[in-house]
Amino acid sequence: MSKSLQAIRGMNDILPEQTPVWRYFEGTVSRLLDNYGYKQIRMPIVEFTELFKRSIGEVTDIVEKEMYTFEDRNGDSLTLRPEGTAACVRAVLEHGITGGGQVQKLWYIGPMFRHERPQKGRYRQFHQIGLEVFNLDGPDIDAELIIMTWRLWGELGIRDAVKLELNSLGTSESRGRYREALVEYLSAHHDKLDEDSQRRLKTNPLRVLDTKNADTQAVLVDAPKMADYLDDESRAHFEGLKARLDAVGIPYVLNPKLVRGLDYYSKTVFEWVTDKLGAQGTVCAGGRYDGLVEQMGGKPTPGVGFAMGIERLVLLLETLEQIPEEISRQVDVYLCAFGEEAELAGLALAERVRDQLPNLRLQVNAGAGSFKSQFKKADKSGALYALILGDDEMAQQVVGFKPLRGQGEQQSIAWDALAAHLATCVVQG
Repeated sequence: MSKSLQAIRGMNDILPEQTPVWRYFEGTVSRLLDNYGYKQIRMPIVEFTELFKRSIGEVTDIVEKEMYTFEDRNGDSLTLRPEGTAACVRAVLEHGITGGGQVQKLWYIGPMFRHERPQKGRYRQFHQIGLEVFNLDGPDIDAELIIMTWRLWGELGIRDAVKLELNSLGTSESRGRYREALVEYLSAHHDKLDEDSQRRLKTNPLRVLDTKNADTQAVLVDAPKMADYLDDESRAHFEGLKARLDAVGIPYVLNPKLVRGLDYYSKTVFEWVTDKLGAQGTVCAGGRYDGLVEQMGGKPTPGVGFAMGIERLVLLLETLEQIPEEISRQVDVYLCAFGEEAELAGLALAERVRDQLPNLRLQVNAGAGSFKSQFKKADKSGALYALILGDDEMAQQVVGFKPLRGQGEQQSIAWDALAAHLATCVVQG
């Protein structure tokens, strides 16, 4: 007996009853980004592996352990994108849209892929919305990204459930000086570090700072602080960012251990975290990467951006019960027609109503059926109202109008008055 076909572990189907929440979230974000002047870009899911090695860093966990990499028929090494920034930088370089100092404010949406141990809120195929801004080097644009997310949390009703953590990693030079001091300190406590941190000490010592191991965290209490090694430029930039957040009234927590998991960050780094989702607490994160474009072969170009995980934010909306009631309803009105003549008239009537009310969600019964069976389908659809078209209604050129979700008697509405009546009832309902 053949094995039944299943999705790959950690790569999930998003079923019809789940997609309304996704569409609500994605629509809310896209409208917000439109209002702030950001333009959408769409990049391929597959890129040359070298792109991620050069941008993310060969000694990061993502490149060493988590990427889906394979050879194609031409012998080229290809990788399913594990994040979006590198692909976006490649796209703007390839098409020259940041040349000459052109400011680009871009956003994208789509699946990313990492071979991790699947758990709630962490999957092997996951979805992100990301923003990237090029050729603006001041703290004002860093602040704008954070202010936008703050507004988004307010619109979604989850502002009280998230917390902003901030840090500055300085320039590559100041970070290098800090790295030397950190390695010297940690080397003197080598035996007290967990095995993973001992390995990172040789390859990517800053990542030791975000270890979850309690013994290593105890060692880090007295470790050198990045803030003490910041150059004047980075310190002024960070103070400028904090001043703007203070001016808008956005609360934040300074986290000197926040380093992010990618090598390309410099100066500002930030994370929005929640304690409502267990271990998977980061819902949005990003920062500045002023050296990345040059590192990938372009001219020196300031850059800053962030990415938010759609799965985690949808889960947070569900956990906090912050999904508008109407989101789960995909049908406003359900038309039941009895007999072939009524079915033909019903189709024509439905199209006239759609012409007049293009945003009305009107479903016409398909597959005929008895009065009882059609009303059962109307109720199951979640519609607010049922329209009834039978022999009596045909003779009088009216349609029966029956509320399905509350009080009210069935009434008869003339065909030419139906759209106006629905506009009033559905908006008020």
